[in-house]
Amino acid sequence: MAFKVVFHPAAEREVNDLFDTIELNAGPLVASRYVDSLLDFIESLAGFPKRGTVREGKIEGLGIIGYRRRLSIGIFAEGRNVTTDLLEERLS
Repeated sequence: MAFKVVFHPAAEREVNDLFDTIELNAGPLVASRYVDSLLDFIESLAGFPKRGTVREGKIEGLGIIGYRRRLSIGIFAEGRNVTTDLLEERLS
């Protein structure tokens, strides 16, 4: 059973900022390849979402998975009632 991957608007901005930073330091081709690979990795979570480590903390059921030892990606557990308030906690 495939799940749906949904990006919080703040996560979309972070990916765009990441692209801009890499582009500045390594050029547009490297930035495109890195971000495309990152997005492919995130989309692959739809088929196998229970990777990473569930962290105890402010947001119950939030899993964290690393990407290329440089990024951390937050994942909400299946069936989680993800509300706007819950997502806003991510920013605090």
